[in-house]
Amino acid sequence: MRRRVGRRQFLAGIGTTIGLSSTAGAGSVRTVGHDAQTERRRELNLPPETDAPVDVRGAIYIPARAFNRYQMWHDYDPDIIERDLGYAASINLNAIRIWLSYEYWLVEPEDHMESLEHLLDTADRNGIRVLLGLFDSVGLEPTFENLVHDDVKTAVQSFSPSTRTMANKSLWDDPRDFIVSVMREYRDDERLLAIELTNEPGWNNKDIRFFKQIVDTMTHYRGEIPLSVGSTSLANNAQYLDWGMDILQFHYNFARSPALYNRVLRQANNLQEKLDKPVWLSEWQRIRPGKGFFADVSGNAAVPDYSSLAPTIRTSGIGNFFWSLMLKPAFSLYMRRNGVLNGLFHEDGAVWDLEDARSIKAMSGDPDFDGTERKEYPDWADVIKKRKKRAPGEEQPE
Repeated sequence: MRRRVGRRQFLAGIGTTIGLSSTAGAGSVRTVGHDAQTERRRELNLPPETDAPVDVRGAIYIPARAFNRYQMWHDYDPDIIERDLGYAASINLNAIRIWLSYEYWLVEPEDHMESLEHLLDTADRNGIRVLLGLFDSVGLEPTFENLVHDDVKTAVQSFSPSTRTMANKSLWDDPRDFIVSVMREYRDDERLLAIELTNEPGWNNKDIRFFKQIVDTMTHYRGEIPLSVGSTSLANNAQYLDWGMDILQFHYNFARSPALYNRVLRQANNLQEKLDKPVWLSEWQRIRPGKGFFADVSGNAAVPDYSSLAPTIRTSGIGNFFWSLMLKPAFSLYMRRNGVLNGLFHEDGAVWDLEDARSIKAMSGDPDFDGTERKEYPDWADVIKKRKKRAPGEEQPE
């Protein structure tokens, strides 16, 4: 009987010593151990070795005025994509993390794939490779109203597929067809860094049940491009390895101090060495007071400060993706209601903070960046900014 690896054991870095296995396809199991050494090892299609301190230097990319993935593809503008990826190249990024929209693919599959081709070609011209996500487990129900709503104060991100689809096996043909169409076309495409099944299913039982059963379609059509899952934490990867994933991810957006953050980075490096698999920090933002993702924030804690974390990440050498390339209201509606702004570049190419840009570019070994700094909320997003409360008697007439 194969012994399942628990989360604590996994984080202790002992997984490889007790027989981890991975799902290679429907009903088949590939054991990692002595017998596996006789099989052809899959060569992960990773960036070539360089002298840069960090080999994978990336950003989450969603256009500034898109509030979810459906809007990104429905309102796709080639000029905006080319402009924004040019900004990414200016700070020596060599990767971006994006997601497709299953809901948009259902209604406009050809248009969606034509837009994806343009994005991949644009990224390739800029020396950037793409971590391509298929589904997302974060957000609200993907109703038509949620998908198209674009009010800055109330627009939402949406998970994918819908709860109804995930709960009914009779409706799984469409998401399987979506996976097959992407895998057949892109499983060996060198413009991709990896293909991600979904983002953050880790703590949601309905998502885990669904993706655990549908992942066999992805692994059955696998090619040379490695597979991954957007993991909330390092611990969740114990399950995703069992699904047949090649690359581990973890998210750590906020920490109260660099020392706390560095502890997790050391743990990630330990796993990378013990499991002989890449481990990527695929979401990070800043040092911030308060405990946890939903800490109450105000003032300077509500705006970007990548330079508070970038040197720590650079020292670790961990491949990483910061949230986000473009300056925009927080993706999370909770954060947005607290006036939180994420991102580096304004739409005109100015940056929120020059030190942020330089500290991120320094991961390539070159910290020099000359640009315009503008610490102002974009005019179109200024409505989310929390205003200082006036004391009684200080009110001014309109």
